[in-house]
Amino acid sequence: MRLRGVRRSSNVEDRRRRSGGGGIAPIGGIGLLVVLAIGYFAGIDVTPLLGDLSGQSGAPRQISAEEERAAEFSSQVLATTEEVWTQIFPEQVGRSYAAPVLVLFSGQTQSPCGGASGATGPFYCPIDQKAYLDTEFFATLSRQLGASGDFASAYVIAHEVAHHVQNELGILGKVDEARRSSGQTQANALTVRLELQADCLAGVWATHVDGLLEPGDIEEALNAARMIGDDRLQRRAGQVPQPHTFTHGTSEQRASWFARGYDSGDIRACNTFSAEQL
Repeated sequence: MRLRGVRRSSNVEDRRRRSGGGGIAPIGGIGLLVVLAIGYFAGIDVTPLLGDLSGQSGAPRQISAEEERAAEFSSQVLATTEEVWTQIFPEQVGRSYAAPVLVLFSGQTQSPCGGASGATGPFYCPIDQKAYLDTEFFATLSRQLGASGDFASAYVIAHEVAHHVQNELGILGKVDEARRSSGQTQANALTVRLELQADCLAGVWATHVDGLLEPGDIEEALNAARMIGDDRLQRRAGQVPQPHTFTHGTSEQRASWFARGYDSGDIRACNTFSAEQL
């Protein structure tokens, strides 16, 4: 993705210098990252595999050069989402767009939706309208989950911003209400449709940044979508895929809905809730 000359968003809250690593102990390094990523995307409870996440030290932590590059990248990608959705909303929705804030953290932090840590993965909190990201997740995505390339990482950010788009459109509130009045299996099915719609909206964003794309970028995003499908991640965790537990969709569903958004460039093409087949 060509980001040279792209501005950095001012809607970034950087909490990474706050030391919150604590004692994630019996698993360390790369093994920890894999467990956390699989737990997030596959809906598997990884708590028994983790040590105490509560410990924090008061000393500020140093930011590495790699972390600084990840922050700059995230800020620039966020800026592209601001440009795209600010343009699309008046054209396709008939009103203006209010951009979210991206919170960068390291290890763990707090949000109105609950504690955020590597175990939660990237997520969006509609209460404060902020997306939360530990940029170390990019390394997990590339090195351990087989989704390499800068556009794979950009897709992750665009997906979380897409949840904000859903919030702006009133979709998140309606789905949350429906989930609270449903059984677990039906609630999971609604969540899958919500997540696939976010994938589709990420595809809409991608087609509108076409001038910034490099050869192979869309293939990177499609590969990332496939690598983090529920079926693949449950197999990676040593489980037989159980569709009733899916919360994000299969590999092919995720790639297909991203492609649908990219091909159409239209929010209306992303109505997963009216689709008979996903």
